This record gives sequence, structure tokens and C-alpha cells, in this order.
Amino acid sequence: MERNEKIKMSPVQTVMRVVQGAIIGLGAVLPGISGGVLSVIFGIYKPVMELLSDPFKNWRTHLPMLLPAFIGGGIGFLGVANILSFFLEKYPDPSVCLFIGLITGMLPSLFKEAGEQGRNKYSFISLISCMFFIFVLLIGLDMTSVTIEPNFVWYLFCGFCLALSVIAPGMSFSTLLMPLGLYTPFVDGIGHFDLSVLVPGGIGAVITVICLARAVNALFERHYSVAFHGIIGIVIAATVMIIPVSGFDTPAHAAINAACIVVGIIAALLLDNFNSKVKVE
Repeated sequence: MERNEKIKMSPVQTVMRVVQGAIIGLGAVLPGISGGVLSVIFGIYKPVMELLSDPFKNWRTHLPMLLPAFIGGGIGFLGVANILSFFLEKYPDPSVCLFIGLITGMLPSLFKEAGEQGRNKYSFISLISCMFFIFVLLIGLDMTSVTIEPNFVWYLFCGFCLALSVIAPGMSFSTLLMPLGLYTPFVDGIGHFDLSVLVPGGIGAVITVICLARAVNALFERHYSVAFHGIIGIVIAATVMIIPVSGFDTPAHAAINAACIVVGIIAALLLDNFNSKVKVE
């Protein structure tokens, strides 16, 4: 996307962006799923980083495309998540397997996009290194169980984690906060518009975006292939880590969960095919 070209979107593309944003918002709030990963899947991550890194320069070119996604993200985070979280509570394993299928089905197009400016040995070193780092980080968090009394400072930290989950795909803020006992009070506070949660959380998120977004965007501009392959490594590791292994304990459960993965892969391939035909002019 050229920075000096204003984005033109059809009504169908606008609706699709809202839906994609809602799914990203849902992924941001649901345990074990990364909104950042989903934003990469839908091709929204890079323009978001460009906008956040230099909003005054890029708002005219980027906001028309991203505003529907932002609206959908708010709907997904505050509204749709409350509905779909029901399915995660009642049918947690099939629901997560559906997300795994969606992400897996988008990996081929991600890998293709990562190689648009070529590949070299550093691209694959980046992929493997980032994948290994995420495995170590998430396994370490999974083995940690600490409960903290939430307060202003800790809600600042929650805002930092929330913004980090967008800036660094694979860093699910729910995965970071759950071991500390901060996930439930933070999400409940947001859902009930509790200012004692929203204010420090918002401050932490804004500070994180200001400090990190420009650096991430600069990394993409200077080392596109290395950065993008690193994100693919993060996506792969984060996806593997949410596989509900216990959900394959019986043949019946395994068949249902495997079917959900297949449905997710097919849906992702169809969506990618549709996206390739409906280009933003």
C-alpha cells in the first residue's frame, strides 16, 4: 500500500473489514488466542503498525481501510466475545480447534507474502528463533501460577500486555495475565466500563504503542523478510501451544476436534481465495 494513495473500499470490503475486526477483537479477549496473530492472518497488521508509528502522516491513507476493522474490533472485544465465549465455555476444545484450522489455512498465504521481497538464510533463522522463543516463553508461563491483588499499577501492566498482543503477534494478553490472576478482573472491568480499570489500562496501552509501534514499523521497512518470517515463527508456535491435547483423549472427541480443524482450514482457504479476488483499489 502506497502512503500517498487514499484507500477506496466497496461496501462488501467494508463489511468484511468489520467482520475481520470483530474476529480480531474476539481473539484478543479469548484465552490462548492472539488478536495480533489474527490481524496478521487478515492482512491488517502491517498497515496498523504503519498508522500507529506515524499517525499524523498516515491517517489519510490508512484510516479509511482500518476504521471498519477498528469498529469491528471494539464490537468483538466488548460484544461478540460475550456471546462466543459461551461456546468456548460449553465447547472449548472444538472452538479452539476451529481457530487453529483458520490460522493453519492462512499460513500458506502468509509464507507467500513473507517472501515478496525475497528470502535468505536470515529469514529462516528468524523464523526458527522466534518460534523457539515463543515456545520457551509460553511453556514457562504455563508452569507459573501466581495470584496478584490488582491495583492501578497492575492495570497499567495489563494495558501494556494488551497493546503488546497487537504489536507482537502471538503474545496473547490473556496468556500473559492468566498466570498472574489478572485476566478476569481486567476483562470484567473493561466489560463493565470500570474507569478504575479502563484509565490505567488505557494509559499502559498508549505508552506501549508510542514506544514500540515505530520501532516495529521501522523493522519491517528495513528488514521485511526477516521480520515477517519471525512473525510466522511466532504464529506457528502460538498456534501449536493452544492445541487442546486433552481434547483428543477419545476417538469421538478426536473426530469432532479434527473435523473442526478441517472446517477451519477450508474456511480460511475460501476466505483467502475471496480476498485475492476482491482487491482494495
